[in-house]
Amino acid sequence: MSIKKLLIKDISKSFDVGTIISTDTGKQVSYEYLVNDLDGVQVIYIGERHNDPSHHDIQLRLIKELFKSHPYISVGMEAFDRSYQQILYLWSDGELSEEEFMEKMHWYANWKFDFELYKDILLFLKNNKIRIVGLNLPFHIPSKIAIGGIESLSDDDKKHLPKEIDTSDAAHKAYLEKIFEKHKVKGREKFDNFYMAQCVWEEIMAESISKNLKGNPMIVLVGNGHIIHKFGVPDRAFRRTGASFKTIFLAPAGSEAEAELSYADYIWVTPSINKHHMRRSPHGHR
Repeated sequence: MSIKKLLIKDISKSFDVGTIISTDTGKQVSYEYLVNDLDGVQVIYIGERHNDPSHHDIQLRLIKELFKSHPYISVGMEAFDRSYQQILYLWSDGELSEEEFMEKMHWYANWKFDFELYKDILLFLKNNKIRIVGLNLPFHIPSKIAIGGIESLSDDDKKHLPKEIDTSDAAHKAYLEKIFEKHKVKGREKFDNFYMAQCVWEEIMAESISKNLKGNPMIVLVGNGHIIHKFGVPDRAFRRTGASFKTIFLAPAGSEAEAELSYADYIWVTPSINKHHMRRSPHGHR
């Protein structure tokens, strides 16, 4: 049985599970090196495949590490629609049980992933009164845009749209066009609608970060697809804030697994996960 690794295509080199790669050099660095490099950074993006337990373990490890030196950090999460922000405050203040939180957040109607995947992170945030920031917009909106365009939204839906929507990044568009062609979904045949849905989705998360960045570092937990090459959420947030940031791409190993140095500031190689365990995204690319 072969040992699964991750190939970095740019340098034609494979790395073992557990390796952290600095994309500045293409070389392995220690965990301590990574943590030291994150010190003083204002926004730290830690990617994820939503249904991968090892990714959430790494996220929690880094949250705990950064909390030691920055007790007033906040954590922004793609998993939460920002219209639920008051409930997130109640959770961080210790006012809700797990059952109450899941019910009030409409967890399985909205995010749909197993609560156990996020439970340890959420309990640590609650037990340490760390502020959680909901980054997303109501989850039905990108789906509606992907099918019928922005003009298909109701007036109430439009109230949730970001103030700025930039669709001018040619590299971002080309990247998503490849994904669109590979994963076409019946009823969503128009790339322009798909692309607008993705841009709205990423702009609202960038806007949420910018509005909630209050002098202390923010850790952002978001799907790998939104931080890859930095042109999804990170560059859009930087456009608004000018705040320093770093990105950490969590990349599963595998017999055909590969990545590029341009993906992020750091690539962390994680164990492989069976594809059938992954829930298909209802819209766009995560």
